[in-house]
Amino acid sequence: MNRLYKSLMVLQAAATFGGLAGSGQAAESAQPAKPDLNRGQAIATQVCAACHAADGNSAGAAFPKLAGQHAEYLVKQLKDYKTQPGAKAPARNNPIMAGIAGALSDQDMINVSAYFAAQKTKPGYARDKATVALGQKIYRGGISDKGLPACASCHGATGLGMPVQYPRLSFQWSDYTAAQLTAFAQGTRNNSEPMHTISLRMSDAEIKAVSDYIAGLH
Repeated sequence: MNRLYKSLMVLQAAATFGGLAGSGQAAESAQPAKPDLNRGQAIATQVCAACHAADGNSAGAAFPKLAGQHAEYLVKQLKDYKTQPGAKAPARNNPIMAGIAGALSDQDMINVSAYFAAQKTKPGYARDKATVALGQKIYRGGISDKGLPACASCHGATGLGMPVQYPRLSFQWSDYTAAQLTAFAQGTRNNSEPMHTISLRMSDAEIKAVSDYIAGLH
């Protein structure tokens, strides 16, 4: 929590004194320009690194790996942490990320997302040999009796996803993936109706198995 608080304070200070976020505020209403990777790296290093690491390969499952993730997906997630006009709450409810995203301009989001997308994801590994077969079955073929589609049908055979539409899953921390599937099922994460429906059809054991399988998928 101290690291998260420190990151938020750094970003708020940058906005106040004309630093990272502040420089982009004047252009908020303008059409976002092309990604500036140097600018994105500065934001990642000064704001995001405490939790996600400077290159987007977080040290543990409490925070997702961002390296190699599609830039379009990352931009959408940052925007989903903000309460949009006409909405009563953000689509993703996380007070720390809401504060961080709220201090970023649209151009800041584009820059830092493009930077993380350009980084190489460090390999991950499945840890439970006993559940690999079940995880593979769910990922590659789904469970027909439950009307559960194969994860691969959207996220790809190797978990690389598809820009704009579906995020990369390959090498993601298993505990993080499991936590997100559970959040979708419980309705505490509300920014994907298809994932809410899919996750509701999965047992805890199935969520754990497919999440562990995804950690080593490539």
